Amino acid sequence: MRSRYLAATLAGLLLAAALPKIGLAGLAWIAPALMLVAALGKSGWESFRIGYVAGLAYYLASLYWLLLIPYRWHSFPLGPAAGWLSLSAYLALYPATWVWLANLDGLLARSWARRTLWAISGAALWVALEMLVARLFTGFPWNLLGTSQYQMTPLIQIASVTGIYGVSFLIVWISLSLLSAGLMIVLRPTTRSIWAGEIILPALVLAILFNFGFRQLAREAAPARTLNVALIQPSIPQTLIWDTSRDLDRFHELIHLSEQALTNRTDLLVWPEAGVPSFARWNTNLYPAITNLVRQHRVWLILGSDDIGRPAPPAPPDDFEYYNASFLVSPDGEFVARYRKRNLVVFGEYIPLVRWLPFIKWFTPIEGGFTPGERPVPFVLTRPHVKTSPLICFEDTFPATCREAADDDTDFLVNLTNNGWFGDSAAQWQHAAAALFRAVENGLPLVRCSNNGLTGWVDAHGRLRDVFRDDHGTIYGPGFLTTQIPLLAPGEHRPPTFYHQHGDWFGWACVGITGITLAGRILRRRKTTAPHAQPA
Repeated sequence: MRSRYLAATLAGLLLAAALPKIGLAGLAWIAPALMLVAALGKSGWESFRIGYVAGLAYYLASLYWLLLIPYRWHSFPLGPAAGWLSLSAYLALYPATWVWLANLDGLLARSWARRTLWAISGAALWVALEMLVARLFTGFPWNLLGTSQYQMTPLIQIASVTGIYGVSFLIVWISLSLLSAGLMIVLRPTTRSIWAGEIILPALVLAILFNFGFRQLAREAAPARTLNVALIQPSIPQTLIWDTSRDLDRFHELIHLSEQALTNRTDLLVWPEAGVPSFARWNTNLYPAITNLVRQHRVWLILGSDDIGRPAPPAPPDDFEYYNASFLVSPDGEFVARYRKRNLVVFGEYIPLVRWLPFIKWFTPIEGGFTPGERPVPFVLTRPHVKTSPLICFEDTFPATCREAADDDTDFLVNLTNNGWFGDSAAQWQHAAAALFRAVENGLPLVRCSNNGLTGWVDAHGRLRDVFRDDHGTIYGPGFLTTQIPLLAPGEHRPPTFYHQHGDWFGWACVGITGITLAGRILRRRKTTAPHAQPA
């Protein structure tokens, strides 16, 4: 069993290496097959354990940046490690379930049709589990398999039809088909060409998808107009964000960077999540500085700030709710629109069950919690007329959330985020790679303004167009990026992508295929184990 666990560990590490920052995308096409090779000949609990080892290696390696989270309470210094271990232990259940349910008997079937159906059903099972992990317990759609291919621009255009789940499906399907071809070479060496039948169908589909992608990229037209945007990246350490005595110092630095960025004609200035300390609308030191800045430069401003409101009756009149919010400020200094974050980070922005289990708060780096918002809110600029839709933090990793935020006349999405929790790590790149697919799925640009990277924008085909680099050539330091974002013509509506119209139809189809496959397997097992009727 030791060699099996070593192979499973290697498979998990290959998956992690396929993600940014290492970014060896080709390894993702090998790892799923290697997981099953490690479990070949095993079933039930043994195959589950092998898959769990692979999943644990994958998530411990790819989520290492959780260990970099600063911790408020020195009395419990193992807080980040506890979060890293517990989250990885939970997420590893999904690869374990995949290996357990993959039914390796299909791999060894004599019929080509059965082996092909086995590979397709295995890919559908993987996608069904990704659909689950993206939704269960508020969802964690981070480092989905398809994300590893974010630089394969022609290939990922299929996300405009299937969402990111189509890319994950393709990777697993080809990986299992290659495994099947390899076994045919080993088990039937006298029939030299039989292995080709295992890969001809997925290879044909892959060629069709590349052709589709190149055709989509060739159709790109010059923008009707552009918007001059300045993105500010203050690179504030998380420990400084928690130090309220330094609030004015870091706010003045934010203003200073903005003044430098606004030396040229700018239409829109963007500040990241956590860039503004305290409550922008209510703080007597912050509010005048913000309004004076936009009035002086006649610029629109999108900023991230905490917000406060009263809960609906019958709550007590002295009760308040707190929100992670973004605001649109006009060149006249008026706060004209507000969006409240809907997808909160578990143990980062709210603590589940804390009312009944108050000790849980000692395992988190936060003291309180936010209330989720209720709906997307468009931000509409006038002169020039621009319609954008804001997202906050890791909301740009949720396909459904971004789809709800994008209307046919939306010019671009804008995400304000703070990845300063994780130092100078792979988290920033992994986040950006996941967000990139939201642009492809909805067929519109995505602008990202981050506290310490990755700040820039992605075009409608998922290409990173402009990325901020500091004086050392990294994405993490302080500074600003001035760029131009393509816009629709006045009154124009963007042709909706198939995904934008129909959502996660492909993912739900994979859930349905998996359900039918498992139900059929259970029925067959019951028939073979049922006692035969005895004659009278």
